[in-house]
Amino acid sequence: MAGNWKMYKTVAETCAFFEKFKPLVAEAKHCQIVIFPPAVNLTTAHRATRDTRIETGGQNLHWAKEGAYTGEVSADMLKAAGCKWALIAHSERRQYFGETDETARKKIIAALETELTPVYCVGERLEERECGRTHEVLETQFVGGTKDLTAEQFSKMVIAYEPCWAIGTGKVATPEMAADAHRFIREQIRKQFGADAAAQCRILYGGSVKPDNIRGLMAQPEIDGGLVGGASLDPQSFSSIVNF
Repeated sequence: MAGNWKMYKTVAETCAFFEKFKPLVAEAKHCQIVIFPPAVNLTTAHRATRDTRIETGGQNLHWAKEGAYTGEVSADMLKAAGCKWALIAHSERRQYFGETDETARKKIIAALETELTPVYCVGERLEERECGRTHEVLETQFVGGTKDLTAEQFSKMVIAYEPCWAIGTGKVATPEMAADAHRFIREQIRKQFGADAAAQCRILYGGSVKPDNIRGLMAQPEIDGGLVGGASLDPQSFSSIVNF
């Protein structure tokens, strides 16, 4: 269960969150728990979770090791801040900041080379779903972001299916809709990397995941976890999702 905080929480608010959240998930051993805070809070989050099973990740990274890239953060910087994970090509990065499948692929490689686990996000816009292009979009994004990777490299990744129309809108794909997309993505994995990779890859669902819909989503065998946005900002809400 992964919580993407987006552009929320100060350092003080980060400390307050973990003070309340940690005891609520202390007995949760059935899943991995990952928090993606803003970059300025990564060190604070890492220190707050050092003696727990909670791990941290960066919401974005640059593919270069270093350089004249004002405002960017490298994979090595994330690693040094205690991160084990990197969120790549979130739909908001695609929509607002020009993320492409090609830049995503470069970031995935940079994360893997630094021993960070990439969480690669794919998902269609509302107009693409309404005109029946969901599978086409998912295939294009998946292949574009993972081409040239070896099966061994891919085995160290996680995929997140995020229908863009369900992010921050209060709308959510039905469990059946989400499961259909997950099955299609898994078939693309099988075609590109083989049956073992398809069986072993974890695919998360992201898009208005909340305490009241997590059980229905997780009842689908194809769904391996959640990438949670707004509901991850509240300790009680996110702990309810983790402890579903």
